[in-house]
This record gives sequence, structure tokens and C-alpha cells, in this order.
Amino acid sequence: MGAIEDFLADCERRMDKSIEATRQEFNSVRTGRASTALLDRITVDYYGTPTPLNTIASLSAPEPRLLSVQPYDPSSIKTIEKAIMESDLGLTPSNDGKVIRLPIPQLTEERRKELVKLVRRYAEDGRVAVRNVRRDVMRHLEELVRNGEVGDDEERRAEAQAQKLTDDHVQRIDELLKAKEAEIMEV
Repeated sequence: MGAIEDFLADCERRMDKSIEATRQEFNSVRTGRASTALLDRITVDYYGTPTPLNTIASLSAPEPRLLSVQPYDPSSIKTIEKAIMESDLGLTPSNDGKVIRLPIPQLTEERRKELVKLVRRYAEDGRVAVRNVRRDVMRHLEELVRNGEVGDDEERRAEAQAQKLTDDHVQRIDELLKAKEAEIMEV
């Protein structure tokens, strides 16, 4: 029975990773509220090396509609500004020589609808990833039965457990999606 438990534990671990990846995608989507998570994907060409912004600067959200980026090395301020402008965030940085300020503009209704479509696509990608994990586990279980390592009853029980894990994880993604949509539509 050990092999089946291993598969199911692995299944749950991989499904949890899919949820975490979906949550990270959601965090990188800009809503009307300032969040340092928006800057997570930005990399800066720091002395010829692509470096994550959060490792070369202090990030904060001092106000609900403002992000501030304080480089540890003031000479990198121009390269950081350039990286932010070239990103897909659509933010316009301004600096005073020490700190870069990123005002977060109010979202238009049209932009909100685009963002809702985007997070729905991320959620669907997450659901597909969870289902792919289930499909892999089902295939492995069939192999175990074919090789005579487990019986049909054990396989059916394990498949039911894998299906329950799948349903639970898909439901968690749906809950994350609902919360993110509400956050986007909040004016």
C-alpha cells in the first residue's frame, strides 16, 4: 500500500505547487491598490547581470496608491527606472536622486475587465496544471495494477482520493480567483 500513499502525497504536493504558482501570478496583476508584489517579476541589468529588483532595492507601499523603490546603490537608479518603464506594468517612475516613486493610477473600467480576463486565464492554467497532476497519478496507478503491484479495489480507492484532491485544489483556485476579481473590480 506504500506506493499508493507515496503517489497521493506527491500528487498533493504537486497540486499545492500549482496553487502557489497561480497565487503568484495573481499577485503580479496590478489592481488599483499599491502592492510591492507587482514588482516581483522585474529584473534589472545590474552590472551586466539580470538581477531581481527586490534584491538591489528596498520596496515599499507607503500609501495605497504609491510604491517606492529605494536602490541600495544610488548609481543604479537610472537602470532601475528603465527596467520599470520597459516592463508591462504601465507605470511611470519619477525619482529625486535617491528614491523612485511609482504612482498607481486608478484603473479604467475597460482595464479592469481586461485584468479580470487575465486572472481568469491564470486560474484556468492553474486548474489545468492540477488536472494534469491527477492524470499522471491515474496513469501511474493503472501501471501498478498492470504490473500486479496493487489490486483493483486499491486502485479505485486511490483514484477516488486523487479525484477528491483535484476537486479540493480546483475549488481553492476558484476561491482565489473570486477574491482577486473582487479586488480588481473594487473602485
